[in-house]
Amino acid sequence: MAPKGRQWLKVIGAAGVAGVAATGILAARAERRRRSYEPEEIRERLHERYARIQARRDSDSD
Repeated sequence: MAPKGRQWLKVIGAAGVAGVAATGILAARAERRRRSYEPEEIRERLHERYARIQARRDSDSD
């Protein structure tokens, strides 16, 4: 049996709440992953990324 009248509002509201909860879970998971890095690891990754960008720029300008 399909929802009627105001029941649709309840269904839409429940879907919205579920969406907000899922987004919060994903954000918390990403934050945990980000905080698990040591400062030295982050610094090393940034230096590697910078070196790759510079190498790409140098090869493009040749």
